[in-house]
Amino acid sequence: MRRHLPSLAAAAFIALAGAPALAAPSLPPPDSAGVLRPESAEYRIGAQDQLEINVFGIEELKRTVQVDSGGKILLPLVGSVQAGGRTPDELSADLVTALKKKYMKDPQVIVTVKEAQSQRVTVDGAVLQPGVYPLTGPTTLLQAVSLARGPDPKLANVKKVAIFRQVGGKREHAFYDLTAIRSGKAEDPVVYGSDIVVVDTSGAKSFFSNFQGGFGLLGMLLRPW
Repeated sequence: MRRHLPSLAAAAFIALAGAPALAAPSLPPPDSAGVLRPESAEYRIGAQDQLEINVFGIEELKRTVQVDSGGKILLPLVGSVQAGGRTPDELSADLVTALKKKYMKDPQVIVTVKEAQSQRVTVDGAVLQPGVYPLTGPTTLLQAVSLARGPDPKLANVKKVAIFRQVGGKREHAFYDLTAIRSGKAEDPVVYGSDIVVVDTSGAKSFFSNFQGGFGLLGMLLRPW
């Protein structure tokens, strides 16, 4: 029978998970932009973000666009516009100015961040589909694990799930029990962009005893951004 091999992040998690998890501590919010959500007025649009553009009175300009790698979007009547680094309100004002120059007297434009690719969480370890997932709104630990199609029913130790986060210039971590969260006995913590969530593997200790170079890989995963 084919078995899943723990990934790099899972192996790094094992190095920190030698002792049984205690009551889940609270992690402070992360540094800098990791706190900002797409709906925040201060959120800065990033490459690959999906934006919803709504120009009242012009149905053909109502569309969803993706910011390219250079931070630009392309719209009919307006052409190429710099979106990267702008807040949604600032971009709305830019589009109003562009439309006023040639086409409309008093345009009303609303820009909404539909999907913030720049706000992403990594979910790894004993989940069915490890990967990096965009956060499209406030997201809890249970929801983040669900993005990866949930814990692997054959391999996961759902009572030991880690969140790694950059706090005060250092990588911090805390352990959580998904069983307790699901039953309402523990709070479901919020995850942020750039967090790393790792679901432990059942029997991970025996794997770790045979793991070579674990601390070198751990250093790679937990190095500062």
